Amino acid sequence: MIKEHIFLIGFMGTGKSTIAACLKKMTGAEVIEMDQEIERQEGMAITQIFAEKGEPFFRSLETALLASMENRPGSIVSCGGGVAMREENVALMKKSGRTVLLTASPETIYLRVKDSKNRPVLNGNMNVEYIQALMEKRRPYYEKAADFLVATDDKTAEEICLEILGLLGEKLVDGIS
Repeated sequence: MIKEHIFLIGFMGTGKSTIAACLKKMTGAEVIEMDQEIERQEGMAITQIFAEKGEPFFRSLETALLASMENRPGSIVSCGGGVAMREENVALMKKSGRTVLLTASPETIYLRVKDSKNRPVLNGNMNVEYIQALMEKRRPYYEKAADFLVATDDKTAEEICLEILGLLGEKLVDGIS
């Protein structure tokens, strides 16, 4: 059982969805995939939201979703890559849980996302150099938002999850199986 939300933040391709699923297996907690939840609520894909309504509209949907979680039971939340860019989002996450920053090298991220068509921020810029530049731009925001940092390069999902649960400790998680 999770007493507070565990927010997984980080650049796209760092493993947030994979680690959320693994943490669910280990803790039994509900997983909320922010991008999927927004797609469900809006009835359209993220790429379509970006194209038709713009990135600012999408970012406001992320904030509204985080605000709605305050009174929900503890869950594992896989955040979109840009969630930590807004101070309001960071405040909402800090208020209702702990934030874990997942990291990976630009090369690892490229290998993980290069075949994806659902990365509107990378459309037309699917290369290591662009990924590295965008990661550097976002890094200070991620680090400011993070309670903990966990590198995902060259580790299994299970190793990463055990590291996260060890960092969170008994204050946040009961009954780990």
